[in-house]
Amino acid sequence: MTKRDFDVWAPRAERVELVLGDDTSRGAADGTGSGPRTAHPMTRGDDGWWHAGSDAPEWHAGLDYGYLLDGAGPYPDPRSRRQPQGVHGLSRTDDPAAYEWHDGDWRGAPLDRAEIYELHIGTFTPEGTLDAATTRLDHLRSIGVTHVELLPVNGFNGTHNWGYDGVSWFTVHEGYGGPDAYRRFVDACHAAGLAVIQDVVYNHLGPSGNYLPLFGPYLNDASKNTWGTSVNLDDEGSPEVRRFIIDDALMWLGDYHVDGLRLDAVHALVDNGPVHLLAELAASVDELSAATGIRRALIAESDLNDPVMFLERDEGYGLDGQWSDDFHHAVHVNLTGETSGYYADFDSVGALAKVLTRGFFHDGTWSSFRGRMHGVELDRTRTAPWRLVVASQNHDQIGNRAVGDRLTATLSPDDLAIAAALTLLGPFTPMLFMGEEWAASTPWQFFTSHPEPELGRATAEGRIAEFAKMGWDESVVPDPQDPATFERSKLDWAEIGDPAHPEHRAVLEVYRALAAIRATLPPGEELRLADVRVDFDEQQRWLVLERPPLVLAVNLSDAPLDLTTIAPRFGAPLFSSHEHLRGEPLPSALASLAPHSVAVSSPA
Repeated sequence: MTKRDFDVWAPRAERVELVLGDDTSRGAADGTGSGPRTAHPMTRGDDGWWHAGSDAPEWHAGLDYGYLLDGAGPYPDPRSRRQPQGVHGLSRTDDPAAYEWHDGDWRGAPLDRAEIYELHIGTFTPEGTLDAATTRLDHLRSIGVTHVELLPVNGFNGTHNWGYDGVSWFTVHEGYGGPDAYRRFVDACHAAGLAVIQDVVYNHLGPSGNYLPLFGPYLNDASKNTWGTSVNLDDEGSPEVRRFIIDDALMWLGDYHVDGLRLDAVHALVDNGPVHLLAELAASVDELSAATGIRRALIAESDLNDPVMFLERDEGYGLDGQWSDDFHHAVHVNLTGETSGYYADFDSVGALAKVLTRGFFHDGTWSSFRGRMHGVELDRTRTAPWRLVVASQNHDQIGNRAVGDRLTATLSPDDLAIAAALTLLGPFTPMLFMGEEWAASTPWQFFTSHPEPELGRATAEGRIAEFAKMGWDESVVPDPQDPATFERSKLDWAEIGDPAHPEHRAVLEVYRALAAIRATLPPGEELRLADVRVDFDEQQRWLVLERPPLVLAVNLSDAPLDLTTIAPRFGAPLFSSHEHLRGEPLPSALASLAPHSVAVSSPA
């Protein structure tokens, strides 16, 4: 999907001119975009694509450019690969082929053996850059990570943002280091044996710097979703919009050597066409995988609880997997006791047991939060549980809380170990959120940096008012526009070795021990949901999970339990959180399960 021309799709324009600015490749300008500009008429084709005339210079890397549409502008290229002056400035040509890759021996990493680590580049390190993130790859390997999942890195207006307000989908945010830094990051990950998953957003565009509607019908004004006007997937002009999205996906997977994509909130994609965009995307990615010999993965974030996402294309969309938020909700409620909002239906050990054996809690059942029936039942005999990606913490479930507090703010290390064991050793594909492995005390809050005063003020006031309606004191809800909110959200890596707080190191060692056990498991493709069994007691608050070849015994209560009674198939212990957190040796046999603890064994 390498772009080596100035062609642009602008079916709504009567006249398009290519504007050329600085040529940074020849040292003719300082790269600020302040140099002289020239305009060159373009020629329209029958398909709405415009092409540069013979008077335009030959395409080469490092050239700043944009477009005048009927005399207005210049506007950046919708398919721009670089926006060095921000999303409102001129685009800059970038040649992916100029980078010398060192991952020729990389053959990918199977998703059915994955341990995913979700991180935000801007808050993962003090520097907040892709290059700085590469210095922490050894740490990720030490906790068993196989796939690094980056929150969106595409261009947005401002200096820092979660990434979901992107408007320049083909770019890498310059504050993170731009395209070359991204290539270096992927290269370094592959050298370390780590796959890369990129989070991409195709359901909406951010509020500032979205020039796409000036070029063509990228949005469908007759269709709405959570964020406003829907992306046009099924109305007039939609074939080119769909091509735009698929080309973007293939760019990450092809030009940038990325191993997979996490598709944001696919339930917000409004597509009533004969072939759903996701099925079309999956087919295109399958072709790329076949051509390169490296399997690329597509993972949907979907709250539909519908296996249509990963069923083969004769029955579904043919993606590789999807998130199951029901796992998070069930674990969260059983450990924290929170039951407000969408947590209400998960207020039982039985809810957790159902999720562990059936993948979804809402699988055609009544959802009190939605006020309707929700979800579709999975075929337990056919469904490989690795197709469901689960987490006890993630960016949404932390960042969308009023103060962005992690489980660390609520739970003891004992309960954190239970969450870790269920996530890492349960039947599903686990995903960790950066810092959870050492019980990071730093919050991860909602932060923005909109330069426009009115937009910034509206964002801040809307966020504070939203939580005030829920009973929160306005003074404790962080202002997303305050730079301190962003700074507070950065990980404090020094916590790991802080002698005043040994619990951080203790929790980290729990994650390492669990990851070592996970590494011994057979490929997930061999397991089916029907192979998973759970026994539990609602009153005594215990749960025993048998997911071949492991048995997990969980005590959620304040009293010790007779392990031989509740888990007769519990064999020689492989792990016990109670002893591990206290630096005690693992006994050769366990007869009792300590309060708020988890123990793991092979079947007796």
